[in-house]
Amino acid sequence: MGRRAIAIEAEALWTLAHELGSGFADAVTLLMTTPGRVVLCGLGKSGQIGRKIAATFASTGTPGIFLHAGDAVHGELGTLVTGDTLVILSNSGDTREFGVIIRRAEALAVPIVAITSSPDAPVASGATISLLLPPSPEACPYGRSPTTSTAMMLALGDALAVTMMQLRGAKAADLLALHPGGRLGLDLVAVESFMHHGDALPLASPETPMGEVLDLISARNFGIAGVVDAHQRLLGVITDGDIRRCGVDLGSRSAGQVMTRRPRTLVGGAMARDALTIMSEARITSVFVVNDTLAGRIRGLVHIHDLLRLGIG
Repeated sequence: MGRRAIAIEAEALWTLAHELGSGFADAVTLLMTTPGRVVLCGLGKSGQIGRKIAATFASTGTPGIFLHAGDAVHGELGTLVTGDTLVILSNSGDTREFGVIIRRAEALAVPIVAITSSPDAPVASGATISLLLPPSPEACPYGRSPTTSTAMMLALGDALAVTMMQLRGAKAADLLALHPGGRLGLDLVAVESFMHHGDALPLASPETPMGEVLDLISARNFGIAGVVDAHQRLLGVITDGDIRRCGVDLGSRSAGQVMTRRPRTLVGGAMARDALTIMSEARITSVFVVNDTLAGRIRGLVHIHDLLRLGIG
Protein backbone atom coordinates (compact mmCIF):
# COMPACT_ATOMS: atom_id res chain seq x y z
CA MET A 1 0.00 0.00 0.00
CA GLY A 2 2.88 2.33 0.78
CA ARG A 3 4.58 1.58 -2.53
CA ARG A 4 1.33 2.14 -4.37
CA ALA A 5 0.79 5.55 -2.75
CA ILE A 6 4.31 6.66 -3.62
CA ALA A 7 3.98 5.30 -7.16
CA ILE A 8 0.77 7.26 -7.73
CA GLU A 9 2.41 10.50 -6.61
CA ALA A 10 5.61 9.75 -8.55
CA GLU A 11 3.66 9.22 -11.76
CA ALA A 12 1.82 12.49 -11.21
CA LEU A 13 5.11 14.33 -10.65
CA TRP A 14 6.56 12.81 -13.82
CA THR A 15 3.53 14.04 -15.77
CA LEU A 16 3.79 17.48 -14.17
CA ALA A 17 7.46 17.78 -15.13
CA HIS A 18 6.85 16.86 -18.75
CA GLU A 19 3.83 19.13 -19.12
CA LEU A 20 5.55 22.32 -17.92
CA GLY A 21 5.24 24.85 -20.68
CA SER A 22 5.27 28.54 -21.45
CA GLY A 23 2.99 29.27 -18.49
CA PHE A 24 5.74 28.18 -16.11
CA ALA A 25 8.27 30.41 -17.87
CA ASP A 26 5.82 33.31 -17.74
CA ALA A 27 5.30 32.76 -14.01
CA VAL A 28 9.06 32.73 -13.41
CA THR A 29 9.43 36.00 -15.32
CA LEU A 30 6.59 37.60 -13.37
CA LEU A 31 7.93 36.50 -9.99
CA MET A 32 11.48 37.59 -10.79
CA THR A 33 10.34 41.04 -11.80
CA THR A 34 8.05 41.54 -8.82
CA PRO A 35 9.19 44.72 -7.05
CA GLY A 36 7.61 43.70 -3.75
CA ARG A 37 7.05 40.30 -2.21
CA VAL A 38 5.58 37.05 -3.41
CA VAL A 39 2.53 36.38 -1.24
CA LEU A 40 1.55 32.70 -1.09
CA CYS A 41 -2.09 32.16 -0.22
CA GLY A 42 -3.96 28.94 0.50
CA LEU A 43 -6.46 27.20 2.71
CA GLY A 44 -6.34 23.79 4.40
CA LYS A 45 -3.68 21.40 3.07
CA SER A 46 -2.97 23.74 0.16
CA GLY A 47 -2.33 26.47 2.68
CA GLN A 48 0.22 24.34 4.49
CA ILE A 49 2.00 23.75 1.19
CA GLY A 50 1.86 27.48 0.50
CA ARG A 51 3.54 28.19 3.82
CA LYS A 52 6.38 25.83 2.94
CA ILE A 53 6.80 27.32 -0.56
CA ALA A 54 6.95 30.83 0.93
CA ALA A 55 9.74 29.66 3.23
CA THR A 56 11.58 28.08 0.28
CA PHE A 57 11.28 31.29 -1.74
CA ALA A 58 12.67 33.32 1.14
CA SER A 59 15.56 30.91 1.70
CA THR A 60 16.58 30.96 -1.96
CA GLY A 61 16.54 34.71 -2.52
CA THR A 62 12.93 35.50 -3.43
CA PRO A 63 11.10 37.55 -0.76
CA GLY A 64 8.11 35.37 0.07
CA ILE A 65 5.48 35.42 2.82
CA PHE A 66 2.41 33.33 3.55
CA LEU A 67 -1.14 34.66 3.88
CA HIS A 68 -3.78 32.25 5.17
CA ALA A 69 -6.93 32.64 3.10
CA GLY A 70 -9.20 32.37 6.15
CA ASP A 71 -7.26 35.04 8.03
CA ALA A 72 -7.15 37.23 4.92
CA VAL A 73 -10.93 37.65 4.81
CA HIS A 74 -11.01 38.42 8.54
CA GLY A 75 -8.76 41.44 8.59
CA GLU A 76 -5.38 40.40 7.24
CA LEU A 77 -5.92 41.39 3.60
CA GLY A 78 -3.82 44.42 4.49
CA THR A 79 -0.81 42.11 4.16
CA LEU A 80 -1.22 42.37 0.38
CA VAL A 81 0.05 45.67 -1.06
CA THR A 82 0.73 47.19 -4.46
CA GLY A 83 3.98 45.83 -5.87
CA ASP A 84 3.41 42.31 -4.59
CA THR A 85 2.52 39.24 -6.64
CA LEU A 86 -0.12 36.91 -5.27
CA VAL A 87 0.22 33.14 -5.70
CA ILE A 88 -2.99 31.25 -4.90
CA LEU A 89 -2.90 27.51 -4.28
CA SER A 90 -6.23 25.73 -4.57
CA ASN A 91 -6.79 22.30 -6.05
CA SER A 92 -10.49 22.87 -6.74
CA GLY A 93 -10.09 26.59 -7.43
CA ASP A 94 -13.58 27.49 -6.23
CA THR A 95 -13.09 28.15 -2.51
CA ARG A 96 -15.31 31.06 -1.47
CA GLU A 97 -12.60 33.06 0.34
CA PHE A 98 -10.54 33.43 -2.83
CA GLY A 99 -13.21 35.52 -4.55
CA VAL A 100 -12.75 38.28 -1.97
CA ILE A 101 -8.96 37.99 -2.13
CA ILE A 102 -8.91 38.17 -5.92
CA ARG A 103 -11.08 41.31 -5.92
CA ARG A 104 -8.69 42.95 -3.46
CA ALA A 105 -5.70 42.00 -5.62
CA GLU A 106 -7.39 43.49 -8.67
CA ALA A 107 -8.06 46.72 -6.79
CA LEU A 108 -4.37 46.94 -5.93
CA ALA A 109 -3.24 45.95 -9.46
CA VAL A 110 -1.51 42.94 -7.93
CA PRO A 111 -0.91 40.17 -10.51
CA ILE A 112 -2.04 36.68 -9.61
CA VAL A 113 -0.50 33.28 -10.29
CA ALA A 114 -2.96 30.44 -9.70
CA ILE A 115 -1.85 26.88 -9.02
CA THR A 116 -4.92 24.71 -9.48
CA SER A 117 -6.17 21.61 -11.23
CA SER A 118 -9.30 23.21 -12.69
CA PRO A 119 -8.89 25.52 -15.72
CA ASP A 120 -12.51 26.69 -15.48
CA ALA A 121 -12.49 27.48 -11.74
CA PRO A 122 -12.88 31.10 -10.53
CA VAL A 123 -9.29 31.12 -9.27
CA ALA A 124 -7.95 30.24 -12.73
CA SER A 125 -10.21 32.68 -14.57
CA GLY A 126 -9.24 35.52 -12.22
CA ALA A 127 -5.51 34.85 -12.46
CA THR A 128 -2.93 36.58 -14.59
CA ILE A 129 -1.18 33.24 -15.11
CA SER A 130 -2.55 29.79 -14.34
CA LEU A 131 -0.31 26.80 -13.65
CA LEU A 132 -2.50 23.76 -14.04
CA LEU A 133 -1.88 20.51 -12.23
CA PRO A 134 -2.36 17.51 -14.57
CA PRO A 135 -5.35 15.25 -13.84
CA SER A 136 -4.07 12.66 -11.38
CA PRO A 137 -5.80 10.53 -8.76
CA GLU A 138 -5.16 11.27 -5.12
CA ALA A 139 -3.09 8.59 -3.39
CA CYS A 140 -5.84 8.39 -0.77
CA PRO A 141 -7.76 5.12 -1.43
CA TYR A 142 -11.02 7.08 -1.43
CA GLY A 143 -9.67 9.77 -3.72
CA ARG A 144 -10.56 12.59 -1.34
CA SER A 145 -7.71 13.44 1.02
CA PRO A 146 -5.25 15.88 -0.61
CA THR A 147 -2.14 13.82 -1.28
CA THR A 148 -1.11 13.70 -4.92
CA SER A 149 -2.39 17.22 -5.55
CA THR A 150 -0.41 18.72 -2.67
CA ALA A 151 2.70 16.77 -3.69
CA MET A 152 2.45 18.39 -7.13
CA MET A 153 1.93 21.84 -5.62
CA LEU A 154 4.99 21.41 -3.45
CA ALA A 155 7.12 20.23 -6.38
CA LEU A 156 5.90 23.09 -8.55
CA GLY A 157 6.76 25.61 -5.85
CA ASP A 158 10.24 24.12 -5.49
CA ALA A 159 10.67 24.25 -9.26
CA LEU A 160 9.79 27.95 -9.32
CA ALA A 161 12.17 28.76 -6.46
CA VAL A 162 15.10 26.76 -7.81
CA THR A 163 14.64 28.08 -11.35
CA MET A 164 14.67 31.69 -10.15
CA MET A 165 17.67 30.99 -7.97
CA GLN A 166 19.65 29.65 -10.92
CA LEU A 167 18.56 32.42 -13.29
CA ARG A 168 19.80 34.98 -10.76
CA GLY A 169 23.18 33.24 -10.76
CA ALA A 170 23.05 32.57 -7.03
CA LYS A 171 26.28 31.18 -5.60
CA ALA A 172 26.97 29.08 -2.52
CA ALA A 173 28.02 32.23 -0.65
CA ASP A 174 24.63 33.81 -1.41
CA LEU A 175 22.79 30.81 -0.05
CA LEU A 176 25.02 30.71 3.02
CA ALA A 177 24.14 34.35 3.76
CA LEU A 178 20.49 33.26 3.97
CA HIS A 179 21.33 30.24 6.17
CA PRO A 180 23.83 31.58 8.71
CA GLY A 181 22.80 28.98 11.27
CA GLY A 182 22.40 25.23 11.15
CA ARG A 183 24.25 22.44 9.43
CA LEU A 184 23.52 23.62 5.91
CA GLY A 185 26.70 25.66 6.15
CA LEU A 186 28.70 22.44 6.11
CA ASP A 187 27.88 22.08 2.43
CA LEU A 188 28.41 25.74 1.56
CA VAL A 189 31.64 26.81 3.24
CA ALA A 190 34.87 25.88 1.43
CA VAL A 191 37.82 25.04 3.67
CA GLU A 192 39.92 27.69 1.93
CA SER A 193 37.78 30.37 3.55
CA PHE A 194 38.84 29.47 7.09
CA MET A 195 41.89 27.17 6.95
CA HIS A 196 45.27 28.17 8.38
CA HIS A 197 48.06 28.73 5.88
CA GLY A 198 51.51 30.23 5.36
CA ASP A 199 53.69 30.79 8.42
CA ALA A 200 50.91 29.56 10.71
CA LEU A 201 51.41 25.97 9.51
CA PRO A 202 53.44 23.57 11.72
CA LEU A 203 55.77 22.13 9.05
CA ALA A 204 59.10 20.37 9.41
CA SER A 205 61.54 18.57 7.12
CA PRO A 206 62.24 14.83 7.51
CA GLU A 207 65.66 15.66 9.00
CA THR A 208 64.30 17.96 11.73
CA PRO A 209 65.19 16.64 15.22
CA MET A 210 62.18 15.63 17.25
CA GLY A 211 63.08 18.13 19.96
CA GLU A 212 62.49 20.92 17.48
CA VAL A 213 59.30 19.26 16.28
CA LEU A 214 57.94 19.22 19.82
CA ASP A 215 58.65 22.94 20.15
CA LEU A 216 56.89 23.51 16.79
CA ILE A 217 53.79 21.56 17.84
CA SER A 218 53.61 23.49 21.12
CA ALA A 219 54.09 26.86 19.40
CA ARG A 220 51.46 26.34 16.71
CA ASN A 221 48.99 24.68 19.11
CA PHE A 222 47.30 22.39 16.56
CA GLY A 223 48.46 19.12 18.16
CA ILE A 224 50.08 18.06 14.91
CA ALA A 225 53.07 18.74 12.65
CA GLY A 226 53.34 18.08 8.94
CA VAL A 227 56.52 16.65 7.45
CA VAL A 228 57.25 18.05 3.98
CA ASP A 229 59.97 17.77 1.36
CA ALA A 230 61.78 20.65 -0.34
CA HIS A 231 58.80 21.14 -2.67
CA GLN A 232 56.31 21.43 0.20
CA ARG A 233 54.84 18.02 -0.55
CA LEU A 234 53.30 16.34 2.47
CA LEU A 235 55.25 13.18 3.36
CA GLY A 236 53.58 12.44 6.68
CA VAL A 237 52.31 13.83 9.96
CA ILE A 238 53.37 13.66 13.58
CA THR A 239 50.68 13.57 16.25
CA ASP A 240 50.58 12.99 19.99
CA GLY A 241 50.05 9.30 19.30
CA ASP A 242 53.23 9.07 17.22
CA ILE A 243 55.18 10.82 19.97
CA ARG A 244 53.90 8.49 22.70
CA ARG A 245 54.75 5.41 20.66
CA CYS A 246 58.43 6.44 20.49
CA GLY A 247 58.84 6.37 24.24
CA VAL A 248 62.33 7.08 25.60
CA ASP A 249 63.92 7.01 22.13
CA LEU A 250 62.14 10.16 21.00
CA GLY A 251 65.06 12.53 21.55
CA SER A 252 67.37 10.60 19.25
CA ARG A 253 64.99 10.49 16.31
CA SER A 254 64.15 12.79 13.41
CA ALA A 255 60.74 13.82 12.09
CA GLY A 256 61.03 11.42 9.15
CA GLN A 257 61.59 8.47 11.50
CA VAL A 258 58.58 9.23 13.69
CA MET A 259 55.97 10.45 11.21
CA THR A 260 52.93 8.51 10.07
CA ARG A 261 53.01 8.18 6.31
CA ARG A 262 50.01 8.58 3.99
CA PRO A 263 47.88 10.61 6.42
CA ARG A 264 44.28 11.55 5.77
CA THR A 265 44.10 14.83 3.84
CA LEU A 266 41.62 17.20 2.25
CA VAL A 267 41.93 18.36 -1.34
CA GLY A 268 41.52 22.05 -2.14
CA GLY A 269 37.91 22.92 -2.90
CA ALA A 270 36.60 20.60 -0.18
CA MET A 271 33.75 21.82 1.98
CA ALA A 272 33.50 22.08 5.75
CA ARG A 273 31.40 18.90 5.81
CA ASP A 274 34.28 16.98 4.23
CA ALA A 275 36.61 18.17 6.98
CA LEU A 276 34.15 17.19 9.69
CA THR A 277 33.61 13.77 8.10
CA ILE A 278 37.33 12.98 7.93
CA MET A 279 37.92 14.15 11.48
CA SER A 280 35.02 12.07 12.79
CA GLU A 281 35.93 8.91 10.89
CA ALA A 282 39.66 9.06 11.70
CA ARG A 283 39.11 10.45 15.23
CA ILE A 284 41.54 13.28 14.64
CA THR A 285 41.35 16.99 15.41
CA SER A 286 43.41 18.42 12.54
CA VAL A 287 43.71 17.68 8.84
CA PHE A 288 46.02 19.14 6.21
CA VAL A 289 44.70 20.54 2.93
CA VAL A 290 46.72 19.70 -0.21
CA ASN A 291 46.42 20.88 -3.80
CA ASP A 292 45.62 17.38 -5.06
CA THR A 293 46.08 13.80 -3.93
CA LEU A 294 48.93 13.11 -6.39
CA ALA A 295 51.22 16.11 -5.96
CA GLY A 296 50.26 16.58 -2.33
CA ARG A 297 51.60 20.12 -1.98
CA ILE A 298 50.51 21.71 1.29
CA ARG A 299 47.88 24.46 1.04
CA GLY A 300 46.64 24.73 4.59
CA LEU A 301 45.35 23.08 7.74
CA VAL A 302 41.90 22.79 9.32
CA HIS A 303 41.45 22.26 13.06
CA ILE A 304 38.28 21.10 14.77
CA HIS A 305 38.10 24.44 16.61
CA ASP A 306 37.75 26.19 13.25
CA LEU A 307 34.54 24.27 12.63
CA LEU A 308 33.29 25.02 16.12
CA ARG A 309 33.91 28.74 15.60
CA LEU A 310 31.81 28.56 12.45
CA GLY A 311 29.02 27.05 14.51
CA ILE A 312 28.84 23.94 12.33
CA GLY A 313 31.00 21.46 14.19
